[in-house]
Amino acid sequence: MASYRRTTPPAPKAQRTVLESFPAGAPRGQWPAESYAAEQRREGIPARVVMDLATDSFLVVVEAAS
Repeated sequence: MASYRRTTPPAPKAQRTVLESFPAGAPRGQWPAESYAAEQRREGIPARVVMDLATDSFLVVVEAAS
C-alpha cells in the first residue's frame, strides 16, 4: 500500500510597513495605537494594529500587496 502525503507550499508572508509604534503600557482606558489606526483608516489607509511581543509594543501596520 502506497503512502501519500499532501504538502502545500507555505503561504508567502505579506510585506508590512510599520507606520507607528506604541508602548504596551498605555494608561488604563487609553488605546493610542487603536486611535492612530482608526485615524489612518478614516484617511483611506488600511492600517491595523498588531502586537510585537519581542519589544512589548503595539505596531500600526499596513500590509503591502504582493
